[in-house]
Amino acid sequence: MTPPSETSLERCEERLAASVAAFYDLTLFVSGASDLAARAIADAKQLCETYLVGHYRLSVIDVHDVVAGLCVSEVLATPTLVKNLPTPVRRVVGDLSRADRVLRGLDLPIALVAASANR
Repeated sequence: MTPPSETSLERCEERLAASVAAFYDLTLFVSGASDLAARAIADAKQLCETYLVGHYRLSVIDVHDVVAGLCVSEVLATPTLVKNLPTPVRRVVGDLSRADRVLRGLDLPIALVAASANR
């Protein structure tokens, strides 16, 4: 019988390997040229460049420019970061400065690595 710690480590390594191969399509909805929007854009870019280097596309949509798209995307507040791919679709609304919480909220396998690193 395999000790539980080895099984957990193997699962973590498998998820990490899968995350490296995955491509992430993210959309950030912001509202205008406010300080909050600028901070959300900077936080999202930093998160992507730190944890998803070379494996992501980040689109930024100003809700003032594309109001009709909000209904389709089910965005109720800004800033909202949406993980479109890989499925399932996940959304994080509000402060994006806590990378560990954003990664967990988007259900990214990398969240396991980030949580370990923050301990």
